[in-house]
Amino acid sequence: MGRDQQNRSERICHLHLKIIHVFYLLFVVIGLSLLFNTSIILCLKNFSPTFLSFLYSIPNSPKPSELLPAPTPPPPPLPISTFSRSDQELFKRAAMVPSIQGSSLNYHTYSTHVPKVAFMFLTRGPLPLRRLWEGFFKGNQGFYSIYVHSHPCYIETLPRDSVFYGTRIPSQPVFWGTATMIDAERRLLANALLDLSNQRFVLLSESCIPLFNFTTIYGHLMNSNLSFIALADDPRKAGRGRYNPKMSPAINITNWRKGSQWFEVHRGLAIHIVSDQKYYTIFQQYCVPPCYSDEHYIPTLVNILYPELNSNRSLTWADWSPPRDGPHPREFGWVDITDELLNRIRFGSDCIYNGNTSTTMCFLFARKFLTTALESLLRMPPLLLDFNPFHGVDKDA
Repeated sequence: MGRDQQNRSERICHLHLKIIHVFYLLFVVIGLSLLFNTSIILCLKNFSPTFLSFLYSIPNSPKPSELLPAPTPPPPPLPISTFSRSDQELFKRAAMVPSIQGSSLNYHTYSTHVPKVAFMFLTRGPLPLRRLWEGFFKGNQGFYSIYVHSHPCYIETLPRDSVFYGTRIPSQPVFWGTATMIDAERRLLANALLDLSNQRFVLLSESCIPLFNFTTIYGHLMNSNLSFIALADDPRKAGRGRYNPKMSPAINITNWRKGSQWFEVHRGLAIHIVSDQKYYTIFQQYCVPPCYSDEHYIPTLVNILYPELNSNRSLTWADWSPPRDGPHPREFGWVDITDELLNRIRFGSDCIYNGNTSTTMCFLFARKFLTTALESLLRMPPLLLDFNPFHGVDKDA
């Protein structure tokens, strides 16, 4: 019995020793951890408070405020220009391509080129009204060129038989209200100028629609001896109020003009716009919000140097009548599309064509039409739009 008690006592003792060893090991680990943390804190004293705050502010569980959507990040800084070396090389090449009028090309050389209209689309991403434009261009190959400037990160897969397939040009990000808008416009013009056949150049957005068939628009442009750039001497704060006196003496307040961004120009004027460095540099430096280069640069440039080449009006209609929400024209959805609306846009104005002819066909294009308007536009009778939007176009494309 005494032997059994002795064995039991030994087992209890060994157990106590094991427990002590375990606690000792735990104390060693805890001590090392405290020493390590102390060393880290001493080392981090030389780090920025921002880093320390980040390191020690990670919560064990999310706070109620963290369950809410993240606040909208601040807008990126307004870039002055996105011109790269490749852009400058592009503009130089485009300016060197001769215009037909006054070039060294003889008539025989020119007669081998069918004059084309360059349709230049400045977009943020997709072309939501593509199916309408597909019907517009159908059957008129060889009389037009298409150029699309969209965000460089945008990826879209188009069918190979689409008229828009392979029409995107190398692009840069565009920020509304900055000089990047006119950078993109000049980039489109320069790419289109490389094709000697392009004689008229139309700037369009993803919300634009054609108001007539291709033949009518083509003839109207080719038979015109002027470009179509809206410009006005606006005495209000949104006009002359945006002028920066630092632009003087190259640009005076009397030279300052405002107009629609959406223009149509002939080849000679397109070359002048791409070639300009003097006035572009001034706008780049001194036209910043609330001055918007896309509304002032080309109108002011043309007013100073080439007023005789311009009709002083735009071919792209927009509804600026009140009430409106913000600095943009009214938008049109599916409920707005009617025969009356389109006919009012097409024939509801009076203007002068070629300097001496009165006409009611003052607009060839219109904006801003939303994606929801597409189906209603496609259902418009061919007699109204003068072309069948579904002709040769896959309705499910």
